[in-house]
Amino acid sequence: MSKQLSMILAITTASLALAACSTPTTVTTRDGQTTYTADKPDVDQDKDFITYEKDGHEVQVNKSDVKQIEEVD
Repeated sequence: MSKQLSMILAITTASLALAACSTPTTVTTRDGQTTYTADKPDVDQDKDFITYEKDGHEVQVNKSDVKQIEEVD
């Protein structure tokens, strides 16, 4: 097997593994806004914040402002 084919196979395998780990989720706030995230948000029990990534930036929302978090199929 050539080096180039081996490299393409390794990159493809890594890409598929990363895609399989993501959990698309919607975060709906009490004021009706819905945000789609690529991964499941982190819920910080100590600080009462929900953290997720949107447009390449980390967003923190107060847990009391969130109505629901739901995984998208």
